[in-house]
Amino acid sequence: MAHAQVSDVPRPSTALARAPQPPPFRAPAGDETPPRTPPAFRDVLRHRYCRRLLIASVIGRLSLGMVPVALILAAQADGHSLATASLLAALYGIAPAFGLPLLGRMADLRGLPLPCHLGAALVATALSALALAGTSHLLLTVVCVVLAGAGCPPLEGGLRSLWNVVLPDDAHIRTAYTLDSSAQQIVYVTGPALAIAVTTWLSPAAALALAAAATLAGSLVFATARPARIWQAAPRRRDRLGVLRPPAMRPLLISLVFLGATVGALDVAGIVVAERQDAPWFAGALPAAFSAAGLLGGVLFARFQPTAAPRPRHLLLLGAAFAVCWLPLLAPLPAAAVLALAILPGALFVPLLTVASLTVAALAPPGTSTESVGWLSSAMRLGLAGGTALAGPLGGNFAVPLMAAALCAVLLGARTAPLSAPAAA
Repeated sequence: MAHAQVSDVPRPSTALARAPQPPPFRAPAGDETPPRTPPAFRDVLRHRYCRRLLIASVIGRLSLGMVPVALILAAQADGHSLATASLLAALYGIAPAFGLPLLGRMADLRGLPLPCHLGAALVATALSALALAGTSHLLLTVVCVVLAGAGCPPLEGGLRSLWNVVLPDDAHIRTAYTLDSSAQQIVYVTGPALAIAVTTWLSPAAALALAAAATLAGSLVFATARPARIWQAAPRRRDRLGVLRPPAMRPLLISLVFLGATVGALDVAGIVVAERQDAPWFAGALPAAFSAAGLLGGVLFARFQPTAAPRPRHLLLLGAAFAVCWLPLLAPLPAAAVLALAILPGALFVPLLTVASLTVAALAPPGTSTESVGWLSSAMRLGLAGGTALAGPLGGNFAVPLMAAALCAVLLGARTAPLSAPAAA
């Protein structure tokens, strides 16, 4: 399922200064002119280190898609109720919202290797303990689940900080953001499927162990790449608020909470429709179709995106279109028609998340690029949890994601600072 789970990153040259770029990664002077047409995904991946960093980041984040399903299956196998198992999965989903900003700030202050290695070791230890000890002892299980979630390495924020180092210009960086947002769909589609497959073939403990191994392997490959080893954030001003200092940042992050809520509510709506129409296949098909549409939307957005940096009106238009696309789902339709209509908001999810991520990067004060992505991820995760929690009591109606999308659009329209003018340092 799409989650969102996105040096200083893409912004106009008149904005904040970029983090120091080591000579080996500076593009030739001729490459600084933005291309007439937006670069494609392959144009990003052909640059040195980009393929390694992206693949390692996706593998390192695979546990975010695997662990919730593996936890539910492990808890049920140990005799816990579905309610308890779901609570454990929700706890794991929320925990990164508190850990990622802290590890992101550590990355901005101390470099990427330390928080990546520290987080990966914490996740691997906690998941290995769960795999070995099981979930019978509930208190120990809760502690391990919280540590495994809060310790998630800042791979997403680190990757977006490094795009500014390994890519030649802002046009490539904007496409790289779209590529990363699209790749996240893989995490939340492949992760649950892999956890179910390993549990079926072996056991839930094996799925948890595999998630631990994936986090370790992905983080190690990512953090040992030369750009990650030598990257340093721009000097940052000592500020109690940090990333939250720019006034426009706060409504933007709150809008992302509601954006995440649309996805959390969608999962519940899929289950309700599957039960009402006696179509058990629909519960899994709906999030899969939404994510597949997100991948397609990301590819199309990369191809047709503006050649200049996105403006506030782009964010507002995407938010409004995303909200409108939920309206047809309110009609009492057969499951196949609902599945087809879910492609509409799904196709806009990745473009909206991409432009929101670029806006967060542009607003972030110097030296806070990785931490800012941590806050973005935290907002999305809180929204996912809240959407799921509210959708159940409200009957799993598609009105819940519609309301969340509408509130997201309203808050996006409430922004007052232009994208090209971050708060003064």
